[in-house]
Amino acid sequence: MVNLPKDFLVKMKELLKEEYDEFIKSYDEEKSQGLRINTLKVSIDEFLKICPFNLKKIPWVKEGYYFSSDDRPGKHPYHDAGLYYIQEPSAMAVGEIMDSKPFERVLDLCAAPGGKSTHLASRMNQEGILVSNEIHPARAKILSQNIERLGIKNAVVTNETPENLAKKFKGYFDRILVDAPCSGEGMFRKDLGARDEWSLSNVYHCLKRQLDILENAATMLRVGGRLVYSTCTFSPEENEGVISNFIKLNSNFEIEDVKVYDGFDRGRSQWVEDAVDNIDRTIRIWPHKTQGEGHYIAVLRKTDGEDISKFNFINGVTNKKSIKEYFDFAEENLLENLQGQFVLFGEQLYVVPKEMLSLENMKVLRPGLHLGSIKKNRFEPSHALALYLNGDKVKNKLSFDKDSKEILYYLKGESIGVESGKGWYLVQVDGFSIGWGKLSGNILKNHYPKGLRWL
Repeated sequence: MVNLPKDFLVKMKELLKEEYDEFIKSYDEEKSQGLRINTLKVSIDEFLKICPFNLKKIPWVKEGYYFSSDDRPGKHPYHDAGLYYIQEPSAMAVGEIMDSKPFERVLDLCAAPGGKSTHLASRMNQEGILVSNEIHPARAKILSQNIERLGIKNAVVTNETPENLAKKFKGYFDRILVDAPCSGEGMFRKDLGARDEWSLSNVYHCLKRQLDILENAATMLRVGGRLVYSTCTFSPEENEGVISNFIKLNSNFEIEDVKVYDGFDRGRSQWVEDAVDNIDRTIRIWPHKTQGEGHYIAVLRKTDGEDISKFNFINGVTNKKSIKEYFDFAEENLLENLQGQFVLFGEQLYVVPKEMLSLENMKVLRPGLHLGSIKKNRFEPSHALALYLNGDKVKNKLSFDKDSKEILYYLKGESIGVESGKGWYLVQVDGFSIGWGKLSGNILKNHYPKGLRWL
């Protein structure tokens, strides 16, 4: 069995009582591994036809599948093409329950590394606004890379504190996800670091921070909007306790009932002092009851408050001549123009979601879809644009088989001999976009980013 903190074992035995032995036995079992099909790029049925892995359906999410320990989906061209996201199976329940819709304004407040954000984006189908925020700069970069890899157009990636976001986005969002930083008890089976960092004192440090984050989230939610709170801990103090305290401080919020799948459990009022009504509507996911790790989910509805009607929206490029190089590139290489508001940051050109607020005085990693760089008399398309586009939207494309030497050469950053006309080509694996190449003299110059290349 994995080596678990002694104070944690004492606490769980006291909480679970007759369930404790079954709970502890789960730590001898192999951890479950899952991937979620990215329906922005491929339908579920289409992916299952071409899938090279041994998959089994995850019951609580339509795009989710377990893969076997023999599979290596992280080292496959389909991963680089963004056809799926490798994600812990229980964590997928959060995106399913969040149930984001096209044309909504959605915030993922603690978003890195991006599993839940990319799930929300897939349900929004490139329509509306998704703000994915991460307070830690290094983790925010990973979040931005995953947003890019999955070909998401309508996401803005920020690196801000919840307090700063709350000042700008008061009453703006239809749905907010707070996947709160927590003591990580639910990840002990798969994460050695979570075990080493755990302590009873850290549990109490986490719950204060979680309440602060929720208060800022509440400010940013419109009346009638939906707030989903989740953690990957078993700790009642951080789960039922935080939600009870939040409701007591915010009487304009109520706990919503949501669908429970086989093996899911309910919140336990007896585990916290003075629990609020309907705490049993919240959800617990246990490793001894499901094929997944530990998770807690609560869905809250804002029933009353101040509606905000005036916002300071972002100003796009008004003089199209300033981005003439992009339009020249688009006319020469694309079959359809991208719709949206163009914004220049230095020489970097983005298309920003409609009705996005001004990003002034904010730390922003990705204000929308990165189109590329405007150089002197030329435009160089970005990797993000390649991953957003598909073969129907470009004039020139080259597709290689997933097992071919050409796709391996491409992912390693090498040039490839190709007999065709010169110019920009969208490089694909089995018809799915994976990057750019520029052909000249029957040699395809590789534009796959250096930091992503296979060794």
